[in-house]
Amino acid sequence: MPNRRELKLDDYGISSKRYKELCGFCEQYKEWKDELEFKKDTLKSKNITDMPLATSGEDATQVLAIRRIDLEEKCKIIEKTAKQTDEYLAPYIIKSVTEEVPCWYLEEIMGMATCRKDFYAARRYFFFLLDKNKR
Repeated sequence: MPNRRELKLDDYGISSKRYKELCGFCEQYKEWKDELEFKKDTLKSKNITDMPLATSGEDATQVLAIRRIDLEEKCKIIEKTAKQTDEYLAPYIIKSVTEEVPCWYLEEIMGMATCRKDFYAARRYFFFLLDKNKR
């Protein structure tokens, strides 16, 4: 995004490449939540063709359960890290890092009662903790 300013996380020992990786991780949060909420069906219809069928031996329910556990763990990492950062700012941090919502939106539309300086400091600390929690 051209108008997006990257955080300076050198003080926290996070390189710009690692920061981009952590941002990419956070930006998938909404997709993971949607998949957890809506993708619950393991039933799939078989294609009827003249070709013989080969089965992989996989259990569709087991594959879905493993995928859901993985997605839940990823979502919990983001949520837990936001609460670790600041209990009050957690919903605003999650909204900011997962949906790239600007600070003015958090202040004016969502009613965040924290100054930008403090919010950005908490956001930097969030990425520091996320870096530690993800390892």
